[in-house]
Amino acid sequence: MLDKLQAICNKYEELSAKSEQPDFYADPQKAAKLLREKNDLEPIVEAFHAYNQAQQDMADAQELMADPEMKELCQETYAAAKARDVLGGMPDKVEIGVSSNIIKNVKSVIVPNTGHLKGMEAAVAAGIIAGSADRELEVISEVSEDKKAAIRDYLQTVPISIQHIEQGHVFDIIVTERSGDSYAKVRIADFHTNICLIEKNGRVLYEKPLLNEEARRDSRVDRSLLNMQDIWDFAETADLRDVADLLERQIRYNNAIAEEGLLGDYGANIGRVLLTTYGNDVSNRAKAKAAAGSDARMNGCELPVIINSGSGNQGITCSVPLIEYAKELHSGKEKLYRALIISNLVAIHEKTGIGTLSAYCGAVSAGAGAGAGIVYLCGDGYQAAIHTVVNALAIVSGIVCDGAKASCAAKIASSVDAALLGYNMYKCNQEFKGGDGIVMKDIETTIKGIGRLGKDGMRQTNEEIIRLMMS
Repeated sequence: MLDKLQAICNKYEELSAKSEQPDFYADPQKAAKLLREKNDLEPIVEAFHAYNQAQQDMADAQELMADPEMKELCQETYAAAKARDVLGGMPDKVEIGVSSNIIKNVKSVIVPNTGHLKGMEAAVAAGIIAGSADRELEVISEVSEDKKAAIRDYLQTVPISIQHIEQGHVFDIIVTERSGDSYAKVRIADFHTNICLIEKNGRVLYEKPLLNEEARRDSRVDRSLLNMQDIWDFAETADLRDVADLLERQIRYNNAIAEEGLLGDYGANIGRVLLTTYGNDVSNRAKAKAAAGSDARMNGCELPVIINSGSGNQGITCSVPLIEYAKELHSGKEKLYRALIISNLVAIHEKTGIGTLSAYCGAVSAGAGAGAGIVYLCGDGYQAAIHTVVNALAIVSGIVCDGAKASCAAKIASSVDAALLGYNMYKCNQEFKGGDGIVMKDIETTIKGIGRLGKDGMRQTNEEIIRLMMS
């Protein structure tokens, strides 16, 4: 059926093209016949286009689920809706236990479809009032205005307490909902729909074991073979048919949210501040649009984002600056695709040693990756790229991650700026040398050192950040 409808669309487009030719009306009778045929097809074509748009809208909504930072909002909401169903009524008291990663990624982010309510309490209240647990991470994909008002009322009248827990799992949430003497408890851990415990009034209704850290580590993708030289070589020789679809979505989605960030009023509007203050040259546009994408994303915009290293902000940072440079340089799609391969893989390579939960800001590694991609777009080679990355890491590795919130946009702008400065240093025959602080003897040793800094050296810093966020 869809093939037949597509054939009708093709025929309609063919007739439309003919009707636009200068000699179309040279034979009035033939022209009238073709126009009647075109008009007869038009309602079918419009309906088919509406169907395709609905399918795309659904795919876009599901793409949002690819972003773990948004998933963690939905994870709380899903757990709350499930606990409400188990309780069998509306709770009059709610207790939440959450791991560090969820605190950092949820505490200051606006919850979708709630009328710009922010944070963990709002996520849980939305699940209780408006959530459909059967839809899992689409638990609040449809919320009426009446429900939004009810969520606000619930937050004002029902106590919701939050406790920081650490039980050896990066993603871990326990929601306990009480009504009088009854309670229901739901735990989700390790991944965002993985319910591992359902308990009601002291009786375990469902339980399944969780993998230990060693088993979880063994199940992850092995990125230990990544290195800068192989990333560069792969980008130059890859069959783009293998990656074009993913990269095209990254271009389309991430550029769309960046443009929305400039048009709307989101957070501190860092993107607009940069354009207003520093002008419209390509280097500033690269920073401003990347920042604008984060402005929108951190402050209630529900447009989807293609991620990098488990982060929508890092996905924006890896891609949007390159899109701006490609436009300025008229690079063409193939060159942009190859530059995006470099940017994304360099960021992943840097982030691999740092790990999932760190006080080291992920925008720094993504900004350095973007710098390497911009080097490629500008026609420079591998040596320029590795000097750019080292210089950028030397400049901004002190930026800490204190969760997902409005100031992420400014950190992104600073990281992209550091990458551009690092590249300009190379072009001026300047560099930070091995032994200058955290800069080591070569690119790979420097990246390994950054991994140690982010994973081990900043562990206590991360714990202190969590305490500050919860105080």
